[in-house]
Amino acid sequence: MAIVRRSLALPLLAAFFAVLHRAASAAPAAPSPDTSSFLRCLAADLPPQVLHTNASPSYTSVLESSIKNLLFVAPATPTPVAIVKAAGASHVQAAVRCGARHGVRVRPRSGGHDYEGLSYRALSAARPFAVVDLAALRAVRVDAGRRTAWIGSGATLGELYYAIANRSARLGFPGGVGPTVGVGGHLSGGGFGLLLRKHGLAADHVVDAVIVDAEGRLLDRVAMGEDLFWAIRGGGGGSFGVVLRWKLRLVRVPATVAVFTVHRARNQSATALLARWQRVAPALPRDVFLRAVLQNQDAQFESLYLGPCAGLVAAMAARFPELGVTPRDCVEMAWIESVLYFAFYGAGKPREQLLDRGAGPERYFKAKSDYVSAPVPSHAWESAWRWLLRDGAGLLILDPYGGRMGGVSPSATPFPHRRELFNLQYYGFWFENGTGVAEKHVGWVRGVHREMEPYVSRNPRGAYVNYRDLDLGVNGDDDDGGEGGYEKARAWGEAYFKANFERLAAVKAKVDPHDFFRNEQSIPPLPSSRKGL
Repeated sequence: MAIVRRSLALPLLAAFFAVLHRAASAAPAAPSPDTSSFLRCLAADLPPQVLHTNASPSYTSVLESSIKNLLFVAPATPTPVAIVKAAGASHVQAAVRCGARHGVRVRPRSGGHDYEGLSYRALSAARPFAVVDLAALRAVRVDAGRRTAWIGSGATLGELYYAIANRSARLGFPGGVGPTVGVGGHLSGGGFGLLLRKHGLAADHVVDAVIVDAEGRLLDRVAMGEDLFWAIRGGGGGSFGVVLRWKLRLVRVPATVAVFTVHRARNQSATALLARWQRVAPALPRDVFLRAVLQNQDAQFESLYLGPCAGLVAAMAARFPELGVTPRDCVEMAWIESVLYFAFYGAGKPREQLLDRGAGPERYFKAKSDYVSAPVPSHAWESAWRWLLRDGAGLLILDPYGGRMGGVSPSATPFPHRRELFNLQYYGFWFENGTGVAEKHVGWVRGVHREMEPYVSRNPRGAYVNYRDLDLGVNGDDDDGGEGGYEKARAWGEAYFKANFERLAAVKAKVDPHDFFRNEQSIPPLPSSRKGL
């Protein structure tokens, strides 16, 4: 089907809200769910090989193919009434149109890395839903001459990096570390990785996209308009439509980069090093990224430098001599080799390992996140070390910002946390089944997160939407779309998006006024009572 196009011209603010009001008032009410009619509609409009229902022998294997968290494969987990394993845009359009016609909402899934599993499961079985699985939409077309790439939402970051490196050793992309993370979800939440201090967020480099909207239309950037294009680059997945593919602007990388990993134990002045790190790392030259990972009683400092070892060692000697980095700690390699180094914990891995999408869930995990606006006092780091001694302890991951991040307005995209010192992730994981084991590890994550509350951002306490956390709050089961639902969503929405949350809700009211693309933490439509305030 042809992509719908319209003018790029933006309406004036008053006209914009007037359109929202007319759309909300004039559009017919969303239908009540009719699962049987929905399934018949899908069967009529889709080839049989892409449709998997509860009655299909393939249902379980397709459902679990992209699940990353064993917490969400329990028998009691509410699962979709159907999975459409889309092989083309028309399959996604059919799923959306059938769903809208018969009251069954659709959730898109690209890589399945949603920390709370909302791309394939629900908290309640009260309302049926379907999943559009995008894993087959994973083509990557790199134009090295123009430094661009078109990539399907179902591709992984590993597949993207592999394709880029196969076309040019001097191009890269500022995405995340995990090679099995789906591109669609990563870009939808902003996406950051080891190049963020040099190049900003992954979503900053999206220059076009193609989306299926709530009416089943296929829209590119021109057709969707700049408001929706703004929203999909950081506003979180699953709220505005199903993005099928993205056009990315690639970045230049040097022929040689340098990396190091050094460990410092708690009894080797690790607390003092952390206190110093949080002041140094966000202020280093943009070519230097230096993160810290705390586990057990060990602080692991990992660095990527866009240049040779001489430059990295010199930067550490000048800015962070306390860390004691020596030339022997440093290794030179190509950028694509550094991707493998950080993804798989060492040098010498074959490039083809980036193409491995994984074989289903291997662990249970729970995570939370924070943003740190001012240096954390040393006694708080000592407290964190004590938490890391507890039974059920996981790890803490500290990613510094600064550099390019600080030079972009917090409202340029929905991602608002650009001026923070660093992101702090609390990550608990385990391999044993059982309620008691889960409670121990989840309790650790929640406990250390609570312990750090005095030392992190506030009003609101920030969080990263790609580290989704339902502890922050969830949407209610009601479908009234009124003031109460919006106010309830502010609890989690402003943690993720701060002042950008209201604009996201305004875009939602314009493009999906009946909240067809809805999950437990999807953006609600802005109520008419708040429009124009």
